[in-house]
This record gives sequence, structure tokens and C-alpha cells, in this order.
Amino acid sequence: MQSFRLHRITKWILWIALVYLLLMLLLRVGFYFFFNKQGNTIGTLGPAFWMGFRFDLRTVSLLLLPLLLLGSIGPMNPFRSRRAQKGWFFYFGMATLLVVFFYVVDFAHYAYLAQRLNASVLNYLQDAGISANMVWQSYPVIWLTIIIVAATTLTLWAIRKGFARIYKNSSDLVERRKLLVTALSFLILGFFIFGRFNQYPLRWSDAFGLGNDYKANLALNPFESFFNTLKFRGTTYDEQKVKEYFPVLAKYYGLKGNKAPDFKRSFVADSSRNIKPNIVLVICESFSAYKSSMWGNPLNTTPFFDSLSRKGLFFDRCFTPSYGTARGVWATITGLPDVEMPKTSSRNPLAVDQHTIINDFAGYEKYYFIGGSPSWANIRGLLMNNISNLHLYDQESFEAPRLDVWGISDKNLFLESNKVLANENKPFFAVIQTADNHRPYTIPPEDKDFVVLKPTEDSLNRFGFKDQVSYADKLKEYNAFRYTDYTFRKFMEAASKEKYFDNTIFVFIGDHGIPGDVGSMLPGAWTEQRLTSLHVPLLFYSPRHVPARRESIICSQVDVLPTIASLSGIAYTNKTLGRNILDTVNHRPFAFIFDPDYRQTGIIMDDYLYRRHLQTGKEELVSIGVNDNKNDDDSLRKEMRELNGAVYEAARYLLFNNKKSNPSPK
Repeated sequence: MQSFRLHRITKWILWIALVYLLLMLLLRVGFYFFFNKQGNTIGTLGPAFWMGFRFDLRTVSLLLLPLLLLGSIGPMNPFRSRRAQKGWFFYFGMATLLVVFFYVVDFAHYAYLAQRLNASVLNYLQDAGISANMVWQSYPVIWLTIIIVAATTLTLWAIRKGFARIYKNSSDLVERRKLLVTALSFLILGFFIFGRFNQYPLRWSDAFGLGNDYKANLALNPFESFFNTLKFRGTTYDEQKVKEYFPVLAKYYGLKGNKAPDFKRSFVADSSRNIKPNIVLVICESFSAYKSSMWGNPLNTTPFFDSLSRKGLFFDRCFTPSYGTARGVWATITGLPDVEMPKTSSRNPLAVDQHTIINDFAGYEKYYFIGGSPSWANIRGLLMNNISNLHLYDQESFEAPRLDVWGISDKNLFLESNKVLANENKPFFAVIQTADNHRPYTIPPEDKDFVVLKPTEDSLNRFGFKDQVSYADKLKEYNAFRYTDYTFRKFMEAASKEKYFDNTIFVFIGDHGIPGDVGSMLPGAWTEQRLTSLHVPLLFYSPRHVPARRESIICSQVDVLPTIASLSGIAYTNKTLGRNILDTVNHRPFAFIFDPDYRQTGIIMDDYLYRRHLQTGKEELVSIGVNDNKNDDDSLRKEMRELNGAVYEAARYLLFNNKKSNPSPK
């Protein structure tokens, strides 16, 4: 049997890859020696160097892919055509120049701003003359140019040297074997570009999963940081507008003094509530209010949660700032409405550093349980980079089998999370994020005690499930909603048997609602204004610590963490736009909403909704109360207009100015 051999193109690709990877490794080591301000020893940075190697493999594979695909064609094969040879040397000369230039600019950028190179650097081109003078006066431009030329020349020399050796000492393969080797090489490069065996590719946010900013920056290379921020280049804020609106915001947020735009508020511990309870916060997928039993839906989809809400502190006018799970998780964890367009803030590398009140739970173990992959929407970076010492459990951490694209079933997610928490001896703050109440609406065959019901299509249409195309799809959504209630019951039954249960505050909130027709369950304006996509249940349940009552105070997803902190009696710092819902003396209740699809912002206050279009400036004031009174009070419109503009500008500003108070742990 003839031994397996590589053809010339593949050998040259391997040589060039080795040269580039060695160059990038040396540059990463240089980054370590230049910018290691935290005292990390190189031995503790193995995971960062390994992830950096994977990012470098992606960059190098992208550079080499054209050579593999085009260089195998006769006229473009450098080993067959002198003209092609010159062309490829020129290509790699330019590629090498680009690589070295990017790294030099990246080092200068990090030395100045402590950030890897990102697309915001392009903003300097708007004042190119001033920027050029600043660079000339701030950096040793001549020496940097010499370094760029020298490094490029040396690297290109190594690439040409490898070519000459392969050309002299190797013969090419027969055509059929060459095609096989090319196909295999293509698959290998494709894998390196994707980055791993997983549902999601290797992403910049995986670097921030290493646990602190320095390790993340060490792992990244300037190509990852630059090109991943390119689509967010237009994301900015107007600090002057925030300062102008600050007096408006001060009335609603208890902001003291004239420190605009400082939103930091410190709250002392409540000595009368020195209870140090455990916290379990459940972020519930698509937990739409009007489809559930708590608002009297005749289909009675959530009887267990309805019974639970009668025993806890239940808020029936809670809104998510926007539609979508990524935006919901962002708002809950950070206390900020996600006003990024068209992408979400969790996908913006420039916004990865965020303060969260979860860290104020000192002495608590922190957990986050998700049945699928946290690489979805780059949530991993948001969580691991900002929640200190977080224990993150995903589909790879559990024994239960994967059910569908969203990972293991919610029932198994709850039960396995409960096992982990039952073995925890310290107080804990745990977040559980569900997913089953979402297409493809999979109900596990193993749950034989869950009974699938089949109400008439007319009933489904009348009571919240008419938006699906077919009767079969309506049944699937309806029963998936019921299955969510089934998983809540299984979880609470299991948790009630554990020792942690009595000293735990359980919090349930929807990540978002679902657009649809509320019928007669709520005023018609809720359907017309798409409030159904934002209206969700919010429940604080702890018979030992939280008295039962139903509240109709308007509140928001961003208010969840400040309220949990208040109920727990801990001292905490709030730097964003969430408020303690229970403090009705200092705060007038309202909810800010944002619709990126229609480019609208809005305020819900009392029985009114104010909306404003970001581009046209068109505004409307709509009654959402029972009487559906088309009130057009000018003073109310003015108040809500000012508040709407103030919160929107503050949210844009705080996206980049809500940084962690303390550096994350090493």
C-alpha cells in the first residue's frame, strides 16, 4: 500500500502556518511581558495561551484558505507557474504586513486605553489630521515603522525559504491523490476556523469566560477584537444629553447632588433583615402573562404557578424592556435595558465589562444553570467576566441527555440544579434559565405523567394561541406552555425536600412575553400596542421571608436584582437603572420599553403608554387602562416624553460606563 504523502501546496501551507503561529505566539508573549500589571505568572496563564492559540489558528486558516483553494488550480499553482509564484509571494507579503501592522497598532491601543484594538479606532479617521499629529507626538512612529518593516521582511523571508526547500526536495502527487489531500486539508482548515466540536463556533466571548479581563485580553488577538466590534462601531452615547436629562432622572432614581452623570447609589444593610437567604432566580423562557392562569386565561395553562403566586409576592404589571431572550438576560443581570440595534448588547465586545448586584452578595456561592450552551448570543462572556467566582453549568455539565437544540429538558435542568444546590453548605445565589417553552416545543417522551391536552382550535384561537399556522402547531405551543408549569411543580416539589428550601427566596420572571391577541383578558390596547410581547409574571416566593400579596405596581425586569437585594437585607451598590420595587416612597413606578424592530422607545406609567419613534420623532400617548380612555393630557405627555428621552440616553451611556467596581478575580 502506497504511503500517504502531502502534495507541495499542502506542505507549503503547513510551513506558512508554522511561521505565522510562531510569530503570533511571540507577540502574545510580548503582550504578557509588556502589559502584565496584575502579577500573573506565565504558569497560571495556560488556558489563556491555549485559547489564544485557537484564535490564532482561525486567523492563520483564513489567510491560508485562498492558497489551498486557488493554488491547487494549474495556472495559479506557485510550483508550476512563475507568475503565480510571484503573485503568492506578493499576497503573503501584504498579509504579513497587515498582521504585523495590526499587532503594532494593537499594542499602542492597549497601552493607551487598556483595550485590545477595536473598531472604534476608525472614528479617528473623521479628524485624520488631528489624529495623525496626536500619533506622531505620542508614539515613537519611526521606531514602530522600522519594527513593522523588519518583522514583515523576516517573516516573508521565512515563507520564501520554506517554498524554495519544498520546491527543490519534493515532487507532486498524482491528480486523484492531490484532490483527496486538498479535500482533507479544506476540512481541517474549516474546523480551525469554526474553532471546536460544538453547536456554536469559538467566539470572542469565550475569552471572557476565562474569568478576568487580563486573561481575556491576553487570549484575544487584534483580528478577533477588531472585526467583532466592527458591526458595533455606530454604538455610542451623548454624555452632554445625559447631563441635561440628569435632573429628570434624579426625581425617579433618588440621585443626590449634582454629580451628573454619576448613577452610583449605595444602600446600607437592613439590620432588621439579617437573614442571609439563599436566592434562586429563574429566568423563564417566553413566560407570557396573558397565556397563563394568573390573568384568568380559561385554558388554565399554569395552575401550579398560579397557586404559587397566591402564596408569594406577585407583581401582575411587570414588563421586560424589550423582546428577546438575550435582551432579557442582559436586563436582568445588569439592570440596564438593552437599547443596542440591530444586534444585542451581549454580542458587543466593547460592552462586556458590566457591574452586577449579584457580586454584592458577599460570602455567597454563585451559580448559573442553563440547559443548553451559554455561547449562544455570547452570554458566556457576560456571565463569566462579570460574576465573581461563578460556577457555570451548561449542557456538557449534566448527566441528562440532550433533548433538542436548546439542550437538556427543563425538568432535568431543574432537578440536576437542585442536586447541586442541595449539596452546597454556603449561602448561594443561583440563576436557572429555562428554554423548553420555545420552538420546537419538545416535550420529553420520558415524562409520561405529563398529560397532553387537546382543546378545540376555537378555544386556542380565543385564548392566546391563534398565531400559529396550523392546529397541530397551536397544540404544540399550548402544551409546551403547560409543560413549563409541570417543570415548575417538579422543581418546587424536589426543592421543598431539601434543607436549603426554608431559607431561600425563589424568584420567577419571564425573559419576555409573546405577541398576540389578549381577547377579553386585558384591554384591547395591550394587543394593539404589542405590550403582550413585554408583559410577564414576576414572583418572589418564600413563605418564611416574604408575605403573600398581589401587587399591581408597574415594574421592570431591570428592577429584579435591586429588589432581591432589598428583600435579603444586604448592602449593595446600584449603578444602573433598576430600582427596588418595594420602595414606593422614593420612586414613582414606571417601566421603560424599547422596540428595535420598529425603532421605538416608550414609557409605561399608571394607565398610559407613551411611545416615540427614534428616527421620525413621531409620538403617541395611549391609554392602556380598563376604560380605554384616549387621554391626551399635555402635561402627562411632556412628563413621559422627558422621562423616555432621559432613560434612553442614560441606557446608551451606561452601556459603556457601568464597569465593575473591582477587578474580577484572577
